[in-house]
Amino acid sequence: MAHVALLLPARARFGGQRLSPQTARALGRADRRDENAGARAQLRRHFSLIPDHWPLASLTRRVDAEDAAGACWLRADPAHVRAGINGATLLACGDGVGLTPEETAALLQPLRPLFGDTGFLIDAPRPGHWYLRLPREAKLPRFTEPSEALGTDVFEHLPEGDVGRRWRSLLSEAEVVLHNHPLNARRAGEGRLAVNSLWFWGGGVLPDHTSARRARLQSDDEVMGALGHGSAAVESLPGQYGHAEDDLLVDLRALRDLAHIDRDWLQPALQDVASGRLEGLELDLADGHIIGFERRQRWRVWRRPCERLGA
Repeated sequence: MAHVALLLPARARFGGQRLSPQTARALGRADRRDENAGARAQLRRHFSLIPDHWPLASLTRRVDAEDAAGACWLRADPAHVRAGINGATLLACGDGVGLTPEETAALLQPLRPLFGDTGFLIDAPRPGHWYLRLPREAKLPRFTEPSEALGTDVFEHLPEGDVGRRWRSLLSEAEVVLHNHPLNARRAGEGRLAVNSLWFWGGGVLPDHTSARRARLQSDDEVMGALGHGSAAVESLPGQYGHAEDDLLVDLRALRDLAHIDRDWLQPALQDVASGRLEGLELDLADGHIIGFERRQRWRVWRRPCERLGA
């Protein structure tokens, strides 16, 4: 029988929203445990890489261009940063900036000599996916993934140390080039976001082996698709749960409406567990809280229902 895991945001994202009575009853009887919190830790529970590092740029490059082997890759995605009294906030990055292929080509033209002088090649196989090709042995500082930085002060995420100083300098030079590009003035005049910065993230070389711990993945997230590429069937996220014949990992991290999750995902999946059609259901929350449902738990009638996901 199949086992289903649902990736969910942190419990705090749901606030005081309540679960349906049947789901609250099942939640009260479920098993719980706590593991490491954070987006990266959450995904690491479901994917394994050999060697055990986290080079997301090379993995997405493998999907975007199929030429990831033999180099170190770093994402240098187009970004929009808004300056304020208390700092500068990352408001959009990558596909969220909304570039066309023609706009991407125009913006890359003056950036190529800037990065070329340092020995790095910049290109964009997709308008929102910009890459730097680096020597395989390149030493990189730790960069923050955009999913963790959106809506926060960019200065909190700038790379530190001597290695980081070089990248801070490159970023500053790139921002000057982008600020002076006439395309950005035109986009701003049209009410669209200007590409006034880059976001470096995901650096590393392609792993020798990647594997998903479940046979099927349902997600609209490019990182999850790249992690599962070649080892699992990757599908777009459907609107609701469908009966699982194979082990399945479903990405619901972008959802915030607990009633929708409860009605369209939890209730039908729990019914499959109760009927014996499904071996088990696991809720993996981004704060590291894991809730596991199995059919045998229905006998725990002494446990009280939990009306909230975080209760």
